[in-house]
Amino acid sequence: MRHAMTTMENRTPNLMKQTKKAALIVAGTFLLCVSVQMFIIPFDILSGGVAGIAVALQPFTHLDKTLSANILTLAMLVIGSVILGKEFFITTVFSSLLYPVFNSILAKTLVIPQIEPLLASFYGGLLGGIGVGMVMRAGASTGGMDVPPLVINKLTGIRVSLLVLIIDGLTVLLGYFAYGVEAVLVGLISVFVTSYAINRVLSIGEGSVAKSVQIISDQWEVIVAEIQAELNRGVTLMEGQGGWSRKDRKVVLCVVNQKQYPSLLEIVNRHDPAAFVITTDATDMHGEGFTFRI
Repeated sequence: MRHAMTTMENRTPNLMKQTKKAALIVAGTFLLCVSVQMFIIPFDILSGGVAGIAVALQPFTHLDKTLSANILTLAMLVIGSVILGKEFFITTVFSSLLYPVFNSILAKTLVIPQIEPLLASFYGGLLGGIGVGMVMRAGASTGGMDVPPLVINKLTGIRVSLLVLIIDGLTVLLGYFAYGVEAVLVGLISVFVTSYAINRVLSIGEGSVAKSVQIISDQWEVIVAEIQAELNRGVTLMEGQGGWSRKDRKVVLCVVNQKQYPSLLEIVNRHDPAAFVITTDATDMHGEGFTFRI
């Protein structure tokens, strides 16, 4: 009986945590779709993501922009799942399936404001960035145009940062041929505001842009392996000695961004709930994974 009660007590916090994550994904995806249907598509804003691609393609394909965005989202989910694997599918499928549902409903129900394209670009980027940031805080991804850089990186080894830059450049170039330079300049407002909003949402409740984590555990080998495999982060192994036991111990040092920090704690707790973890704010990082390099 005591064992059963303990099991239920352990499940309750986990259920609450998963419910909170699901709510963040639903709310974030909804806000993203509001930005798309209220600002991006009606005003032909050349923003980032599948909506911006749909706007850029419309003069060439003559397809409905909402339909194009929905098709692109589902196509990227399938491609990413096949090439990037199970982990990608798990963190992306919920938002990717909600996106076309919300998009289709909001396309028929939202009232489009009578405003200037500059304001539409700004508020579209702001709402979209908040939405994407909420999904990322839940440890998930909205998929979409995040997929091509990840796929090409896996197949070729080219840096993701460079691939993102190339794909964004091709999107802007396509938009230039379709709508002209003024539309491109208006779209860039949305791109920059989206990036700013995502960063602000991810930094809520945090005092820095990253976390420096020291982990002391007898299960350090499997923890290190999963940090490298799941988070794609390097670690530093330091020698330590217990002050009471005088036993030699490994100390694992790892620096992760804010989005990855909850996943890091999950990895540690999964293999050693009794592990000793020390976390400090890291405010100035340079090097692979933290410094933008082309």
